[in-house]
Amino acid sequence: MAAPATPLAPNARAVRNVAFVEGVRTPFGKAGDKGIYAGTRADDLVVKVIRELLRRHPELPPERIDDVAIAATTQTGDQGLTIGRTAALLAGLPKSVPGFAIDRMCAGAMTAVTSVAGGIGFGAYDIAIAGGVEHMGRHPMGEGVDPNPRIVADKLVDPTALVMGQTAENVHDRYPEITKARTDAYAAQSQERYADAVKAGKIGPELVPVATRHAELGWGLATEDEPPRPGTTVEQLATLKTPFRPHGRVTAGNAAGLNDGATGAILADEATARELGLPIGMRLVGYAFAGVEPEVMGIGPVPATEKVLARTGLSISDIGLFEINEAFAVQVLAFLDHFGIDAADPRVNPWGGAIACGHPLASSGVRLMTQLSRQFAERPDVRYGITTMCIGIGMGGTVIWENPAYEGGK
Repeated sequence: MAAPATPLAPNARAVRNVAFVEGVRTPFGKAGDKGIYAGTRADDLVVKVIRELLRRHPELPPERIDDVAIAATTQTGDQGLTIGRTAALLAGLPKSVPGFAIDRMCAGAMTAVTSVAGGIGFGAYDIAIAGGVEHMGRHPMGEGVDPNPRIVADKLVDPTALVMGQTAENVHDRYPEITKARTDAYAAQSQERYADAVKAGKIGPELVPVATRHAELGWGLATEDEPPRPGTTVEQLATLKTPFRPHGRVTAGNAAGLNDGATGAILADEATARELGLPIGMRLVGYAFAGVEPEVMGIGPVPATEKVLARTGLSISDIGLFEINEAFAVQVLAFLDHFGIDAADPRVNPWGGAIACGHPLASSGVRLMTQLSRQFAERPDVRYGITTMCIGIGMGGTVIWENPAYEGGK
């Protein structure tokens, strides 16, 4: 092979290990006038998580942060104006720290992480903050958008592709063995596992208390998630209406709700993290995004996971923990059925999921990562875990992580 025409710059770096240092999030709220964040700005939620990350890590000089990537699905109002930059300024980071905004719908925060991770691995960054926010009470998904009429007129997608609940019904059609009874049973399990995790103190340490203000109730303090319904039974779920289709299978009980909340995480080059004394919660192994038919967007995690497994040389049997976003129970079950994993497998969402705690769209990817990192610390027998989610308009995303506390075993 001929030598390159231009030699590498003297300070060019080899690919480096990317560490997930720590993630935090606000409690998740219910969207709407009665939700805990009805009177709270979206950008202020992001400010809270950035400040909390810095408070928890005084060993990190703020000027060492190379970038701030914040995702939002609906980038308007208090979720617009290049929110990664504006939130960084509002949080008190030095003006020398840049920032940017990302939109990949539900996988916004996941993409924020993978984007800055690529920069860290390449050597463009040493340390970055990545996260996401969604205030669905102020900005419902699709607010102000103007879809090109050719999308439907030219039959690029089925019209149901633009309504997420209808895409979940389409997944039911494609996989008739995934019955409503199965999705209701999974939803009840999610509520139960989440409630058990809260009681055991598994969920809570990552939450950032947020001062709230309501026009009627006055000032308050959000310290826990608002959406969960502990004690939910399959019998109760069976009585709920199916709003997306008469005699359908998708209900408010076996799907995530409309929620408000924000997440954030510190990512770093592993050597830099050790230099500064930052903890290493996880090590990035690989990631992949994949496209599917938009009208069955819920199956997106399947090809995304197959893609990243192939690229990393791992198999599904190497994965000891799964954090799967629960936009709809049917899409989780489609993933599990594909890989031959039982819905009650203790490796899958051991602390419950979005059906219980909520899914503020672009923020959820970092919630999955934060929980996986905390689970790794308790499970030195587990080496690899994944965070995966379906994405609107027909996509899926999966990230594989390695446990730095691994001592042998699975």
